[in-house]
Formats: sequence, C-alpha cells, structure tokens
Amino acid sequence: MHNIFDSLPARGLAERYDELLSQPGLRIERIVSTGQASPPGFWYDQAQAEWVLLLQGEATLAFEDESAPRILRAGDCMDIAAHRRHRVEATSDFAIWLAVYYDRRESQ
Repeated sequence: MHNIFDSLPARGLAERYDELLSQPGLRIERIVSTGQASPPGFWYDQAQAEWVLLLQGEATLAFEDESAPRILRAGDCMDIAAHRRHRVEATSDFAIWLAVYYDRRESQ
C-alpha cells in the first residue's frame, strides 16, 4: 500500500509523472505540477480518454472547442474524451493530479 502524498519531488523541479498502475487499456498516474503550463500553441491530442482528479492545488485547462478555460480546484474531476484537444494554461505550485488513461469501449 502507498500514500499518494508520499515521496513528492522538491519544489521548483520539473513536473513529475509517477505510474501507479498499468494494465492493457488502462494507466493510472500521479502527476505533480510545480507551476507548469503547456508551451504556446501546443495541444494535447491523446489516443486514450483521460479522467483527471485534482487532489491538491489549482489548475486552468483550455479546450480547443470551448471559448473560456476551466479552472479546477482541489476535488474537481473531469473526463476528457480521446482526441479532444486540450492544454494546461497554468498550475499552482504543487498541484497534485490523479490521471486515469483508458480505452473507451463501446457497449455491445
């Protein structure tokens, strides 16, 4: 058993991604952001869907298909469809995310 808040990187270091679980079609990561933002003009366009939960801090996400960015605070979560273009506009120092990447399967 692990604690999601253990072994955090030192302040001011690069954003850190820790894989917690990986199975075919599923990956769970803890992401620790320390004030990062996506580079200008960069958009994530991921093959897998992503469910994110902001455990600590604040973040601002922008979506190409929305006119205004979304502000997330601790406890906020959202599901991002595969190939939905988005970017991180800003994060607070020590924003901690739980990110679940998964393949969406259609019901049969």
